[in-house]
Amino acid sequence: MNNFSNTVTFITGASSGIGAALSLEIARQGGDVVMVARRQERLEKIVREIEAIGRRALAVPGDVTKDGDIERAVEKTKNEFGRIDYVIPNAGFGIAGRFEKLTLEDFRRQFETNVFGVLRTIYATRDLLIASRGCLGLIDSINGYIATPRLSAYSMSKFAIHGLAESLRYEFQPLGVGVVLIVPGFVSTEIRQVDKWGVYHPEMRDRVPSWLLISAEKAASQIAQAICSRKRVKIITNHGKIAVFLQRHCPTIMSAIVSRLSAKRLI
Repeated sequence: MNNFSNTVTFITGASSGIGAALSLEIARQGGDVVMVARRQERLEKIVREIEAIGRRALAVPGDVTKDGDIERAVEKTKNEFGRIDYVIPNAGFGIAGRFEKLTLEDFRRQFETNVFGVLRTIYATRDLLIASRGCLGLIDSINGYIATPRLSAYSMSKFAIHGLAESLRYEFQPLGVGVVLIVPGFVSTEIRQVDKWGVYHPEMRDRVPSWLLISAEKAASQIAQAICSRKRVKIITNHGKIAVFLQRHCPTIMSAIVSRLSAKRLI
């Protein structure tokens, strides 16, 4: 299945997790990929895997929190490919901790990556997306629908992405640009092994039970299909779909579930 045949996708946060898996999935479906992330050695490894598939890949070291990095990556994309058909501002991480333990700086740092990093990417790629009548895939979270204890900063950032997607969908539609909101549940990635400074700690244990986790590869397959078909919202994982349904229609029940899971330190 070559849904992305002869297209160019621009992905941030592509060195691991969903971003890396999505880069490979799009290449398997016939697309070329531009990958932006801070860890160049990881990007280069994925480039080799994509080239082995028979597609082109461009790795651009960059930080979505720094003005100019994304613009330079877009300029390199224009020089290499001449176009962008899909944009996926995937770079993000989670700051956890009880509210009284967090500082204003923690909230600013969370928003700098998860919100302003997304905005930088959209502003930098907007004209090329309009030219190709392409599609923007925004990576939200179940926490963009349901706020949970100890994740106030992360939940706020993902609620913001939810609102951004809803607004941009109306603005971009007349321009021929699609907007797809991707809402992952628990995906097996490094996000729960990254501290509030954005540093990866491989020794940290993931508290989420394995039976609730979906692999990054399976999530990437669903995300690619949703973006290619321009689905309005795609919720990844069955437990995520159930949680969003309960939050919409039975908020009291959802609140009791969150309280119980929190007491067991599962969330």
